[in-house]
Amino acid sequence: MTTVHVRQAVLPDLDDLALLLNEFRDFQGKASDLAGARQFLLDRFNHGESVVFVAHAAGVPAGFAQLYPSFSSTALARVFILNDLYVRNAGRRRGVASGLLTAIEEYAWTFGAVRVTLNVARTNTHGQDLYEARGWQQDQEHFMYHRFGPAPD
Repeated sequence: MTTVHVRQAVLPDLDDLALLLNEFRDFQGKASDLAGARQFLLDRFNHGESVVFVAHAAGVPAGFAQLYPSFSSTALARVFILNDLYVRNAGRRRGVASGLLTAIEEYAWTFGAVRVTLNVARTNTHGQDLYEARGWQQDQEHFMYHRFGPAPD
């Protein structure tokens, strides 16, 4: 079994992360936009708006996770939103996702967060099984709604 190494990403990881983000977007049914993915990540780095972790297996980037810091007014505490978690096909079922989850959980708890929140597609039963096996709980109290703005020109 290949050893998985996970660490917080830094700016020199940008090109590898852009490829992973572009693949993730493709996986989510979005059009390829490598330059846009790179600029999006660069903006997050430049403004300190997210925390990104990268996983390597056999020295090759195998996946990434992106956390967005936030706060809960009702809990009076820090929370994080796990907005992106992606593992390349070659890394699936090899501990890459678990390694990324461990890293983001440790990071969040280090900063005193009371929770990390994520959304998972209803059809992604493998992801749901993994999250539940690691102690994540499906929200039984709230529904999620979206209000979308006008479509871009």
